[in-house]
Amino acid sequence: MNRPEERSTIAIALGYHPERDDAPVVLASGQDEIARKILEIAAEYRIPVRHSPRLTDLLIRVPPGHPVPSDLYQAVAVLLAYLYRSGEAGDFSLPPPDGK
Repeated sequence: MNRPEERSTIAIALGYHPERDDAPVVLASGQDEIARKILEIAAEYRIPVRHSPRLTDLLIRVPPGHPVPSDLYQAVAVLLAYLYRSGEAGDFSLPPPDGK
């Protein structure tokens, strides 16, 4: 019997600061262990997470620190709009690295 291949866990963290960024930026991305750590941090800071395999497959190719490609603006905008409308946007700020 053929079993379907198990899909790796993939996670992408996006950030956007309108005063600083021209477009949303990939903050972190990874598969399996790294993805689990990204999701763990998101849960710790109550950052909302959404499951979007098609968008994830495209964004995993964008290196961290780089903006989202313009051809994905609409898809990312729909995702961000959903988060804001749902009231889940909250404060996405992480504490400063020195913990203060």
